[in-house]
Amino acid sequence: MPHDEAPAQAVAEFIDALDSDPSLAGRISYCCMKSRDGSDYLHLAAAADDQAIKALQQSAFFSQYTEKTRHAAGGAVDVLPLEVIAETRRKP
Repeated sequence: MPHDEAPAQAVAEFIDALDSDPSLAGRISYCCMKSRDGSDYLHLAAAADDQAIKALQQSAFFSQYTEKTRHAAGGAVDVLPLEVIAETRRKP
């Protein structure tokens, strides 16, 4: 697998795990975007409640994904708490 495909594969596997986990399905919204002209990734996540966040943080797949993300980022990941104000009904 080419180096550029590894992060995309990790994201796809993480999203599949989120959607497949009965305790998290529909409670965590996650989106990952990549800069068209560079190698920067932006990960956006929203949780239905604090219990969903705790459940996610306790899952094995979250720990594995977090480690892959740190490795891909060269060891440093900036995390900013954000609040969704408004969004479209349908995603492209």
